[in-house]
Amino acid sequence: MTHTAPQSAPKPWYRQLYVHVLIAIVVGVLLGWWRPELGEAMQPIGTTFIAAMKMLIGPIVFLTIIGGIANVADLKKVGITGLKALTYFQLGTIAALVLGLVAINVTRLGVGVHARPESLHASGDAQQYIADGEGQHWWELLTHLVPESFFGAFVDGDILQIIFLAVLFGIAVKAVGPVGEPIIAGVNRLTEVVFKVLGFVMKAAPLGAFGAMAYAVGAFGVSTLSSLGTLIALFYGTSLFFVVVVLGGVLGAYVRLNIFRLFRYFKEEFLLVLGTSTAEPALPGLMRKLTALGADRATVGLVVPTGYSFNLDGAAIYLSLAALYIAQATDTPLSIGQQLGLLAVMLLTSKGAAGVAGGGFIALTATLSTIGTMPAAGIMLIFGIDKFMSECRALVNFYGNAVATLVIAKWDGALDVDRARAVLADPTGAANPATTPNSDTSTDHEAPTPSDPPTTPAKTGPAEDAVDPAIR
Repeated sequence: MTHTAPQSAPKPWYRQLYVHVLIAIVVGVLLGWWRPELGEAMQPIGTTFIAAMKMLIGPIVFLTIIGGIANVADLKKVGITGLKALTYFQLGTIAALVLGLVAINVTRLGVGVHARPESLHASGDAQQYIADGEGQHWWELLTHLVPESFFGAFVDGDILQIIFLAVLFGIAVKAVGPVGEPIIAGVNRLTEVVFKVLGFVMKAAPLGAFGAMAYAVGAFGVSTLSSLGTLIALFYGTSLFFVVVVLGGVLGAYVRLNIFRLFRYFKEEFLLVLGTSTAEPALPGLMRKLTALGADRATVGLVVPTGYSFNLDGAAIYLSLAALYIAQATDTPLSIGQQLGLLAVMLLTSKGAAGVAGGGFIALTATLSTIGTMPAAGIMLIFGIDKFMSECRALVNFYGNAVATLVIAKWDGALDVDRARAVLADPTGAANPATTPNSDTSTDHEAPTPSDPPTTPAKTGPAEDAVDPAIR
């Protein structure tokens, strides 16, 4: 039996979390520009917040995948949904890689640089990224999937290994039948607690965004932008085209939803990703809001965490642009056939860019090393501007996974499109106060107990909010 949550007045704009994050970003940029040494000293604030978020990502992914599988009536549906998701992820990655190759081939920004490979010397973090990338092989994605110990995946924060464990555990709990019901109830209760902790951490989001932006501008300086500004502009322009035209076209043609309304719906997450340069802090909010849109909770719980490792459209665009720019800048000729071979290699190496510090550089180095015709030290040509492209990579990854989940949910018949249109058309959330993204961070309604039978998000309003009552 459904019920309607009491309607509450929207919070004033000056109390909204996204407004605080936006102000913090502006203040951080100004501090880094005005007092670079002081801005650089703010690094611990940003890294501490990101570390606190990453601390919770592993448990959230593990619990939500188990809960999602447990709520599926037929285990075959889990496999079918996973197969659909992986197919879509690969097609999306190919589209992103091809778009990057086309963009750099048309503009040919690297032609005329004439960088000499022997003069490129790596040091510091770049040297370590090159060493890690050169030591990687394409097949390590499969062998690395299995952790050495159950808790080792959580200690290392390896999302791929956590997903692997969660899928196995979820299938096992579902397969044992009534014996697993107490475990499922415990998982639901523990999920409530973890999301409440996340709500506490999220209150520090403005501080995290301030520290990250102050450090980025203070350490690298706005002068870095001018040296390779055209490459940055090309990357941002290509990424915008991919999100608006490619992802927006898929969303509009198949799901019949407007990409610009989706931008508005995820404005809090947009600013959080922009401020921290990583999509991980926005993962819980993405899952909650997709469920509020009418996507089945089980589908969201399976597709979103998997997409964070396998659906990295922003990283794919970056890889193809950067690799071909290095080839042009070092006067390394690549035929169309060699570029297609490069694309095939990047389909594998791009999957290694998830959840690892310097993952983009490691994947790029692994690509260059595998091809063998371009110097791995060529990454030094773009090392200085990587920080200014990381925000865009993370944003494209974020929206790529949002669209992917809606597409898979529609494909599975697990999306209430009418509900999604209604929610996206009402930015204030007045028509659906239980799922408004602008509501307070505290819980204003009583969530159902974990022992309640699973409900379909498309048919209930407040019930699905129990997945994430802490984050508003």
